[in-house]
Amino acid sequence: MSNQTRFEHDFLGEKEIPNSAYYGIQTLRAKENFDITGIPISSEPLFIQAFGYVKKAAALANYDCGVLSKEITDAIVFACDELITGKYNHEFISDLIQGGAGTSCNMNANEVIANIGLEYLGKPKGQYDDLHPNNHVNCSQSTNDAYPTAFRLALYLKIETFVQALTHLQQAFAAKGKEFAQVLKMGRTQLQDAVPMTLGQEFHAFATTIGEDVLRMKEAQLLITEVNMGATAIGTGVNAPQGYAQKCVAHLATVSGIPVTLAADLIEATYDTGAYVQLSGTMKRVAVKLSKICNDLRLLSSGPRCGLNEINLPPMQPGSSIMPGKVNPVIPEAVNQTCFYVIGSDLTITLAAEAGQLQLNVMEPVIGFSLFTSLQYLTKAIHMLADKCVVGITANASHTAEMVMHSIGIVTQLNPILGYEKSAAIAKEALKTGKSVHQIVVTENQYITQEKWDEIYSIENLINPKFINQ
Repeated sequence: MSNQTRFEHDFLGEKEIPNSAYYGIQTLRAKENFDITGIPISSEPLFIQAFGYVKKAAALANYDCGVLSKEITDAIVFACDELITGKYNHEFISDLIQGGAGTSCNMNANEVIANIGLEYLGKPKGQYDDLHPNNHVNCSQSTNDAYPTAFRLALYLKIETFVQALTHLQQAFAAKGKEFAQVLKMGRTQLQDAVPMTLGQEFHAFATTIGEDVLRMKEAQLLITEVNMGATAIGTGVNAPQGYAQKCVAHLATVSGIPVTLAADLIEATYDTGAYVQLSGTMKRVAVKLSKICNDLRLLSSGPRCGLNEINLPPMQPGSSIMPGKVNPVIPEAVNQTCFYVIGSDLTITLAAEAGQLQLNVMEPVIGFSLFTSLQYLTKAIHMLADKCVVGITANASHTAEMVMHSIGIVTQLNPILGYEKSAAIAKEALKTGKSVHQIVVTENQYITQEKWDEIYSIENLINPKFINQ
């Protein structure tokens, strides 16, 4: 051992640790054992912050219960506050996907906090007789309650950011709904002409459907606030003093500002992953609906000469290495692909939740990885869609209005006057001959007068149709 290193031991043996490191032997073992994603815990600063909250609340509760001295408690609280600031994020080096039901994450936090606390006490790192990762930092805890509680706090905070992004997108669509309120266009079902509407109505509907998902995400967020701190290993509270669970959760709500509550049945709460499944399902719902909207944007902007060409998406980059002047809908395409990832992650979470056995679900790390990445990627994609696409969309109003008046679909408005059979015959003739509905109905056959035509097919009546039967 040199001045640059120190030796630490666990029951498997000894390892040499860099003296500059605040993590310890169990974290180093995890680094060596799990090289899967290449994404360390440090990539999720909210998770580290959440561990700071959990360990601080546990220390305060242990002090209340007379289990930890004031000196040790103060050192742990100081270290946790340092952790919460993000100052030591780089010390969290283990992979997000790992065996052991999150033990490596928990011990990474315990070791870093212990060594920060030792320095606070004027002691060298690794001198665990004075402040121990297990005996003191992990006092009255197990990975099986500390890890999922920190996970839930981090999820709660990430959902807040995600909901803000969704709301931003909702507002962007709503603004376009107002801007395009008088832009007449043809509605379509099964990719065929249906009846007239406005582009504003179409974009307002996008805003409405995103708004529904904002509410569903907030509902899922509430499920995350139930925690099992005090359950320790399996929910029986082994090694935790009387009253610790209640005190710990009360402290946790105070230090984190998150409205956490203690689960009524700690044994059930220690193995149950239903809230994650619900959250993932809600995320999948968002992804499916968002991908559908992006499909619509790509269709509506298709062309520009040989497609629908109803809207123009902001040009972001040249679209081809061989076709000059081609511009592609790259932002909606990227969002589509992000949505596919989220939908796939939902299956991963489903399988991992189902794979738990008896009193613990050891697959929680991959649930964490999947939810963290899904929330992060889709949050970024939503901001990208709003800021680099939706706010810059323009309408080809004259083109869309012309398509409406040359469409056979407008014959539907004549059903109350001419009846379905005659209207169908008009549509058939128009399709066969290429004549307009107006030519067949007014000019050639005088089924209705020009005045009646103007009443039925005024822009106001097409946008807000009223029943006209004579």
